[in-house]
Amino acid sequence: MTKRLALLAAILAGFPCLADEGMWLVNQFPSQAVKQKYGFEVTDQFLKHIQLSSVRFNNGGSGSFISPEGLLFTNHHVGRDCIQKVSAANHDYVAQGFYAASAADEKKCPDLEVNVLLDIREVTAKVKEGEKPDADTAAVNQARKAAMARIEKECAAASGNRCDVVTLYSGGRYDLYQYKKYTDVRLAFAPEEAIAAFGGDPDNFTYPRYDLDFSLFRAYENGRPVESKEYLHWSHTGVKDGELTFVSGNPGTTGRLMTMAQLEYSRDVSYPVLYAKLESMIKALEAYSAQSAENKRVAGDDMLSAQNSYKAYTGFLAGLRDPQLMARKRDEEQTLRAAVEASPEMRPKFGKVWDDVAAAYNQFQPYSKEYSLTSLVLSDLFNIARHVLRLPEEMKKPSDKRLREYRDSALPSLEQEIYSPAPIADSLEIAVLAEDFRFMQSQLGPDHELVKKILDGKTPEQAAEMYVKSSKLKDVAERKRLAGDLAAVQKSDDGMIRLARILDGPNRELRKRYEDTIEASLTTSASKIAQAKFATKGSSTYPDATFTFRIEYGPVKGYTLNGKKVPYATNFAGLYKHATGVDPFKLPPSWEKAKSSLNLSTPFNFVTTVDSHGGNSGSPTIDTKGEVIGILFDGNIESLPNRFVYTDEVSRSVHVASQGIVEALRKVYKTERLLKEIGMQ
Repeated sequence: MTKRLALLAAILAGFPCLADEGMWLVNQFPSQAVKQKYGFEVTDQFLKHIQLSSVRFNNGGSGSFISPEGLLFTNHHVGRDCIQKVSAANHDYVAQGFYAASAADEKKCPDLEVNVLLDIREVTAKVKEGEKPDADTAAVNQARKAAMARIEKECAAASGNRCDVVTLYSGGRYDLYQYKKYTDVRLAFAPEEAIAAFGGDPDNFTYPRYDLDFSLFRAYENGRPVESKEYLHWSHTGVKDGELTFVSGNPGTTGRLMTMAQLEYSRDVSYPVLYAKLESMIKALEAYSAQSAENKRVAGDDMLSAQNSYKAYTGFLAGLRDPQLMARKRDEEQTLRAAVEASPEMRPKFGKVWDDVAAAYNQFQPYSKEYSLTSLVLSDLFNIARHVLRLPEEMKKPSDKRLREYRDSALPSLEQEIYSPAPIADSLEIAVLAEDFRFMQSQLGPDHELVKKILDGKTPEQAAEMYVKSSKLKDVAERKRLAGDLAAVQKSDDGMIRLARILDGPNRELRKRYEDTIEASLTTSASKIAQAKFATKGSSTYPDATFTFRIEYGPVKGYTLNGKKVPYATNFAGLYKHATGVDPFKLPPSWEKAKSSLNLSTPFNFVTTVDSHGGNSGSPTIDTKGEVIGILFDGNIESLPNRFVYTDEVSRSVHVASQGIVEALRKVYKTERLLKEIGMQ
């Protein structure tokens, strides 16, 4: 090893100790680093218990079991999709809240799935065994995906569980994750959205906060509550300033291993398009919601999702446009590249990979916008139509030759999504689809062949109304009929199927081009960069987030921002001072009524240095006893650039305190049944 490489290795190996950085794999947790810094020994038993007590909500969040009777703990905003789907105009559980006084009153979610991670096994060699050294990148990529599908199918057939091959370190490693899957999930409790999301969009990604952002569900199997042998006990003491905490969950996509070419492409090309699409969709949803109270109700989940994503991308773009952040990333890359060049062993293997990544993005850019726009259509009815159209065609192929989302191991979850009986509002679908068309027209131009085919001489609103109103796909039986008959779906004159056919050819062609050239090249190049990092940093690093199980840690800790000290926790007294009586700072009547009975010094929200990201929403916050002291629901705006580089000076994860939840359940909602179940009555 050269002197320069030795210096780099020393710097990189020591870096994780500087801060509580890391979205750690449970089978690669830095127990020694935690013990050295905090004096707490993280045992394998401690980690396994947390793993088996935690769940993934497949609509994009995390959660945990908190009783032996299958009671599930997650955020209100994670559970909101189900809460809205079991609501109606005459019983709006999003606005009014919900409490099942008995098990018989719990409301079944139409299409919610939760997963418990049972086992992890490395399968890198099996995934790569079909790769031939002299094959082109497209063939290598296809062989890799075929191997992943076969491994998943064999696992699912042998175990009866959900099996996913997870790509880690940008393709440097592949692990097989085996999950126990629950598809009968029922709503047990939800507070009113006015307190769950108190402060609304203005307070989102800020701190101090005053949100009761949690909800309770229950997993069932064979019609009975699940006997959850592994579950997290509720703390009787609650959160304390300075204590070490752990968070278990499924953080979404991060970009800390991205090259400069990838970061610059995100900054200059892909993120601005998505950002503009979110902005235009928010305006369309605002206009739709202003028409009536019922419109506002049915659009609520879409609005919340769009606003949250828009604000998140505001932070991501701010990070990518920050000269200091980009200079830091550039220095990291240049140092690693210099180390590779200085090593006779590494230079032939890895010397050109950064240039290969840059070349791939240059090749992708001319058609990236069209590929994105034909892939990301936000209409629920359209996405059902796309699956209904594609499913019978894909099912003619062997599992390992299909598009990844149609492989055998993925079909049960996909079919639950396609055949969900959840209500669909025509008026909302028309509004969303019209905005999709308007945005596509603005980005591709009115004379683009695809735009002309879709609109067929109509305005975006007229075309959207035509496609939606001439469709029967709100009927689940009709979806099943068409999805089971290739000839029928190909001949169907159903409006949404016709729209799906118009987009299907171009999207498939662009997807194949992307997967055979760009994706294939990037996976090969990125895995080589990961190998170069391994050669210098060893196993002390962690992979980018992939919406798979991780454990993070860090203390409860306030911070100083612009010379002002921000305390570690807020309390109920602060909530009432923050309330103005005007939305989104208006308290629900239940909280006005209960004020005199509440202990106003009760901790409400708090912050930690835990390294979290989107997908961690609903993650339990756990103390060193392995007990629940809160639930993660957000990060402050300063934490959003952590998508690319972690810092902990002012960036914080935001949690609801366990004491605040119990005080609310006891005195505002009087949920004796649930308090008793979690051992707090």
